[in-house]
Amino acid sequence: MMAERTSPHRVAILALDGVFPFELGIPLRVLGAADGHYDVRVCSVDGAPVPTNAGFAITPEHGPEILATADTVIIAPTHPSRLGPELSPAVAAALAQVRPGTRIASICTGAFVLAAAGILDGHRATTHWGECAELARRYPEVTVDPDVLYVDEGDLLTSAGSAASIDLCLHVVQRDYGRAVATRLARELVVPLYRDGGQAQFIDTPIPVLDDRHLFADTLTWLQSHLDQSVSVRDLAERAAMSPRTFARRFLSSTGLTPYQWIVRERIRLAQRLLETSDLPVDAIAVKTGFATAGNLRKHFSRTVRTSPHAYRDSFRRSATSR
Repeated sequence: MMAERTSPHRVAILALDGVFPFELGIPLRVLGAADGHYDVRVCSVDGAPVPTNAGFAITPEHGPEILATADTVIIAPTHPSRLGPELSPAVAAALAQVRPGTRIASICTGAFVLAAAGILDGHRATTHWGECAELARRYPEVTVDPDVLYVDEGDLLTSAGSAASIDLCLHVVQRDYGRAVATRLARELVVPLYRDGGQAQFIDTPIPVLDDRHLFADTLTWLQSHLDQSVSVRDLAERAAMSPRTFARRFLSSTGLTPYQWIVRERIRLAQRLLETSDLPVDAIAVKTGFATAGNLRKHFSRTVRTSPHAYRDSFRRSATSR
């Protein structure tokens, strides 16, 4: 059972030059709406106004002194190009005020600040998928996971970009005050209560939009309407009037995927649509998508989407009932 708090949990959000205003506002909105459980305040490293990346400045009400009294410190994101490999003296001095044992979280590219401070050394972390390679290059002591929405290592949390910070904040509320509080909050915000932190940030889809002039347009149009059937490369090659070897080589060159990879990806997309829009059991969805068995569907779905079919469907059902 969770211990009762007699006062709100104090949260300090550190905004640096070039802060992203959308992401800065997310913990203010999410945690600030949690039934008065959090006292959320924004600060800058010197108490001065902070330019954003959107052409305007914000004026925090506080300087870095509130970091010394916070129960949770959140680092709002700015573009990594504004941050050197080492912290500026002003940022370092501000972070030095954080008490040992304070929970620290970063949103999106705020992870670069924690990494530069050495706080992420030896830890697993994430950031926006487009910046994960740079984070790993700059800070090899950090284990960077580009494929998750957020990482929770107890008193150290990092999130991916933009909307993933909503997931992180709801996860924090659920950790601190339980599922009932988090559920009410999600309903008020009209968002799914829970997307597993291990869920993929996105599913890479390099397949081009095909028109009638594309070499495989007819073949792929036919295949999209027959995903429930057992289809071999030889079957597809015959439809395209090619030998299996030539078909496989030219298909890879044209789409960036092998025929097998393309079929699996399209079957997963179809499974996602059915999970989102129907009440069909997972066994039936497995048959309709050509995976044949629920076990086979779960294996491929979890490998690509990084969550289970049941968890994926659950997130959409919670979103629908919160409206």
